[in-house]
Amino acid sequence: MSSGRETRSRRGGWGWYLLLIIPFIGTLFPGMYNALTPTLGGMPFYYWYQLLWVVITGLLTIVVYLATR
Repeated sequence: MSSGRETRSRRGGWGWYLLLIIPFIGTLFPGMYNALTPTLGGMPFYYWYQLLWVVITGLLTIVVYLATR
């Protein structure tokens, strides 16, 4: 027998995993964000854009984990 939590995450949980595609799409084409300006605290756009996606990916991973556990 399976518990209710396992059944629930198997039935409707897969849609939450689609959120993990967003960071992939955001960093898929480096030519789109390969620029020096605008700068943020002296850091070129390319670097702070990448670091922003690290934070966004972490937050999305937490959301997906909490929604599917």
